[in-house]
Amino acid sequence: MRSLPHAWTPTRIDHLGQMIPYLFALGCARAWMTLTFATLPSAAAIAIDPHAVFDCAYALVGVACSLASRKLTPLQERTMPKRLALCAMTASSLLVVLANQTGFSFLNMGGAVFGGAGFCLVLLMYSEALVPLSLVRIALYTAASRFVAVPIAWMCQSDDPWRTAFALAILPIVAIACTRHAYASAPAANRPAGNCAFTIPWKPIALLSLYAFVYGLREANLSMGAGIHSSLSTAIVMGVVFVSIYLFSDRFSLAAVCRSPLLLMACGVLLIPTEGMVGSISSGYLISMSYTLVSLLLSLLLYDLSKRLGIAIVSLMGMIKVSALFRVAGAWCAEALSQLGLFGQTHNAAMIAVIVMMVLAGTLMLLPEKEIASMWGARHVDAKNLAGELHREERINERCNELTRTHKLSPREDEVLRLLARGNSNDAIERELFIASGTLKAHIQRIYVKLDVHSRKQLDELFSDVRTESA
Repeated sequence: MRSLPHAWTPTRIDHLGQMIPYLFALGCARAWMTLTFATLPSAAAIAIDPHAVFDCAYALVGVACSLASRKLTPLQERTMPKRLALCAMTASSLLVVLANQTGFSFLNMGGAVFGGAGFCLVLLMYSEALVPLSLVRIALYTAASRFVAVPIAWMCQSDDPWRTAFALAILPIVAIACTRHAYASAPAANRPAGNCAFTIPWKPIALLSLYAFVYGLREANLSMGAGIHSSLSTAIVMGVVFVSIYLFSDRFSLAAVCRSPLLLMACGVLLIPTEGMVGSISSGYLISMSYTLVSLLLSLLLYDLSKRLGIAIVSLMGMIKVSALFRVAGAWCAEALSQLGLFGQTHNAAMIAVIVMMVLAGTLMLLPEKEIASMWGARHVDAKNLAGELHREERINERCNELTRTHKLSPREDEVLRLLARGNSNDAIERELFIASGTLKAHIQRIYVKLDVHSRKQLDELFSDVRTESA
C-alpha cells in the first residue's frame, strides 16, 4: 500500500510579540502624516502647494541629518531629537487644526514645514530601532507597520473637529514613545558601530528617485484609495508582503520582490490610456504599489549595508529622503505637460513613452538584479527558506553575544567574530571592515587566544550546534 505524501507545513517566524512597539511606532507616525497632509486638499488661495512644502522639509531635514550624522547619531540616545520631533509634530497639528477652523489656509504652510521635519526625525529614530534586528524581521515588521497605519488612520478620521484634534495630538506622542521603547528592547550588541565614513550608495537612491518622479507624474490622476501613504493600495501590497514572508517563508524568495516593482510599474503605465473607470483605477493602484514596493526593497538594502559595514543607519536613510524632492518635481512636470495643449490619446501616448523609457532604462542601468545580489548577498536574494535563514542568523547572534560577554572581546573583535561565524572568508572580512590583512590576522589571533581555540575549524565547532539546529 503506497503511503500518502506528507502534508506541507509552513515554517513560520516566531516571537511576533516583539513586533508590537514597532507596529505602533511607525503605524501611528504614518497615520498622523495621513491625517495632516496626505489627505489635505491643495489650497487654491496660496501659490505653493503645502504638500510640496511638506515633502521639501522632509527631504531637507533627512539630508541634513545624514550629513551631520557623525555628530548627531545615535539619535535615540539623545534627548533633543525626541523633543524636536514631538514639538514639530505638535506645532504642525495645531496649525493644521487652526487652518481648518479659521479658514486661513496659509497656516498650512507653517504646519507643512514643522510636519515634514518632525515626521522625518521620527522615521530616522525608527530606523535606529530596526537596524539591530535580522533583515527578514526588518522586512516583516516594516510591512506590518505600514499595513497597520491604514486602519489607524481610518479609525482616527472623523467629522468631529475635536476628535480629529485629539487624534493629531495623541498620535505623535504614541509614535515617539513606541519608537523609544522599540530601540531600548532591541539587542544593543547588534547595533552598527556608527561609522560615518562611507560612499553614498547613489544607485539605490537614484532608482528610488526615479520611481518617485514617475509617481509624481501621475499623483494628480490617482483614483481614490491609491497612493503611497496610508491608503488601500499600501495596505494591499504590504499585506501581501507580510503574508508571503510569514506564511510562506520556506518557499518565498526576495528575488521575486526585486522583480515585482518593475512589473507593476510597467502594467500600471500601460493601463493609463485605457478607457473606462476600471482602467484608470487599476493604473493608479499598480503605480502606487510599485513605488511602495521599491521603497521597501531599497530600504532593506540600506539596512543590510548598515549592518554589514557598520554604517550609521541615519547616514543612509537620511540621504534617501531626497527622493521626496523628485516626487515634487514629477508633479510639477505633469502640470507643465498639461500646459502644452496635449489632450486625449496624444497626451496619454506621450506620457506612456516617457514613463516606460525612464523606468526600464533606470531599473536596468542603475540597479540590475545581479548587482543587488552582489551588494546585498545571494544568501538573502536567493534564499529559499527565509524562516530558516532568520532562525540561523538570530541563533548565531545569540552565541556571539554570549562569547563576547563571557570572554570580554573588544568591539572590533566582536565584529570579526560575527563575520567569521557567518562563514565569511578573510578577504571578504577585510573588504567589509576596510582593514589590512595583517590587522585582521592580529584580531583573529587575539580571538583564538581569548576563546581558547587554535584554528578556524575549532572556532566553527563553537557554532556547529547552532548551524545544525537551524538547518
